[in-house]
Amino acid sequence: MDTLIVSANELVTMDTYGGRVPLRGSKMQDIGLVENGAVAISGQEIVAFGETHDLLSELEIDGDTRIIDAKGKTVTPGLVDPHTHPVFAGTREKEFAMRIEGKSYMEIAAAGGGILNTSRLTRQMSIDRMIANGSKYLARMITHGTTTLEAKSGYGLSTESELAMLQSIKYLDQTEKLDLVPTFLGAHEIPEEYRDGRADEYVELVIEEMLPFVAKKELAKFCDVFCEAGVFDIEQTRKICLAAKKLGLGIKLHADEIKPIGGAELGVELGAVSVDHLVEVSPEGIEAIASSNTVAVLLPGTSLFLGKGKFAPARDLIDAGAVVALATDFNPGSSPTTNLPLIMSLACTAMRMTPKEVWPAVTLDAAFAVGLGERIGSITIGKQADLIIWDAPNHSIVPYFYGESLAEMVIKKGKIIWRK
Repeated sequence: MDTLIVSANELVTMDTYGGRVPLRGSKMQDIGLVENGAVAISGQEIVAFGETHDLLSELEIDGDTRIIDAKGKTVTPGLVDPHTHPVFAGTREKEFAMRIEGKSYMEIAAAGGGILNTSRLTRQMSIDRMIANGSKYLARMITHGTTTLEAKSGYGLSTESELAMLQSIKYLDQTEKLDLVPTFLGAHEIPEEYRDGRADEYVELVIEEMLPFVAKKELAKFCDVFCEAGVFDIEQTRKICLAAKKLGLGIKLHADEIKPIGGAELGVELGAVSVDHLVEVSPEGIEAIASSNTVAVLLPGTSLFLGKGKFAPARDLIDAGAVVALATDFNPGSSPTTNLPLIMSLACTAMRMTPKEVWPAVTLDAAFAVGLGERIGSITIGKQADLIIWDAPNHSIVPYFYGESLAEMVIKKGKIIWRK
């Protein structure tokens, strides 16, 4: 045994049902609390957990075992951010000001802003610069307790630039302290050179050229599409996703953010691992998600930053029995935050999720949203030892202190990678 964390005021395990199935509906309240808890780590794995006095009496501790006293603290699984865009060029603070002045998302896009603004800059960016920028943002995520994140491409919108983005994500996964799950998002927007009635031509480029390169070079685990009115419609999305599935990629979708066009239902039909955004999801979409294993990934930070005043119907989804996760949607235009605990706070205040419900949404359920539920997301014997020690006496304190950084120590694969 290499490390033993002892005397945690609360241990939040997510292991109530064995830690290898997502928590849905009322079970999101069953977060597996252990008072005066302890966790034992050997190598990269969790080998035991429970009440401190039980583990101290059962385990053999030698002089090489590191003892971490978590008295007065809360210990949880490492946070999983299942929807981010961490590689990009430039920032979009001018658009931030335009929104404050009353301009809509579509008006900003028509003025040359939005995704295409970032795309123009990203196309000019070297891989080395992409890596440097991404590394900076990943370092911020660690301080908020994130240990695993999904990382999308989507600002290149050309074969060369999309591959460069994915290559930089792969390098970051290999060299940084966090785990990155790569997603190909070549269908994030219709690039400028295809906007005059040539969207179907761009879809063919994605299918015939981009996807085969991505699959051959093993640069992505998932394929995502921005399925939305004015971007990629249902049939274009289905066509791209079916091509991706044939090449062995899993599916994720940006769905029903602006208009309810049936993206959620399509995601379930395609067996998507997740459907994300869902601000305008229909009752039929909620029912479809709830009857499936597709995870509803909600992004309240985007609704807040865009000033929409409307958030995804988390309460309806949970009450229907859906698997629900939360993510930052970190990106330069609509959600420039790396702070996942802040998203937990927003989920409580704006979407009426309880302090207990937000924990599986950023750990176990979020792990299933990136296809890693068997390996991370709970304090379960045999799972990877990704753990956070919080400067908080109980789990509710973390979302209660909104915007604060309460992570005190971050453990990844059994090693301390950051401490305050």
